Amino acid sequence: MVKLGKWIGGGLGWAFGGPIGALLGFFIGSFLDTATISTKSLKVGGGTQRGDFMLTFLILSAAVMKADRVVKKSELEFVKRFLRSNFSEAETKDALIVLKELLEKDIPLDDVCMQVRRNMSNPLKLQILHYLFGISAADGIVHKDEITIIEQIAIKIGLTQHEYKSVMSMFVQETDSAYEILGIDKSASDDEIKKAYRSMAIKHHPDKVAKMGEDIENAAKKKFQTINDAYNKIKKERGIK
Repeated sequence: MVKLGKWIGGGLGWAFGGPIGALLGFFIGSFLDTATISTKSLKVGGGTQRGDFMLTFLILSAAVMKADRVVKKSELEFVKRFLRSNFSEAETKDALIVLKELLEKDIPLDDVCMQVRRNMSNPLKLQILHYLFGISAADGIVHKDEITIIEQIAIKIGLTQHEYKSVMSMFVQETDSAYEILGIDKSASDDEIKKAYRSMAIKHHPDKVAKMGEDIENAAKKKFQTINDAYNKIKKERGIK
């Protein structure tokens, strides 16, 4: 029996209801029936909580992993590493059972994304997008079908095309990737580049997701460093002081 009481230790807010709650209703029902957890301990209500982020991560991960119709070992290992950095080995095992079930279900992507769009903050949406590209790139190749579904997710959860392309460029390297990461065109002026960097630095600052836990904050720091690296590359190319 999956004991999700400990696994959702961070509490649940908005994710307990709607399509996300419906997808996990079987598991929640199981541990409620066995008295592993009470409805009071779910901490339902309030803004996005750690449990909301984790459940959203698992559901959207399943959607991306199934996009090319092949669930790869490298993708599962990526998810395992992420879970192990958050939970004990036993709790990770339980979470992977949930993921396995999700991989066998049809994900109501439009409904799930609408729930995320309405309830999750922009910095957390960006972090979710970063994780999804991380899963796709786990085998060294970002498959076109995975890119397609990640772009759909980005749009459906309310991210702009610039935000999507910025995160994508961190994983899909092209000639102008550094500019794409900053969300600008190569023809931008030096002042526009500086302004774009300041805007991205504010939008992606790790402090904006710090409340979700050290591991998520550390992942955000890596994303933030990628933005800094892109800016430094452009500065070096242009001789910007």
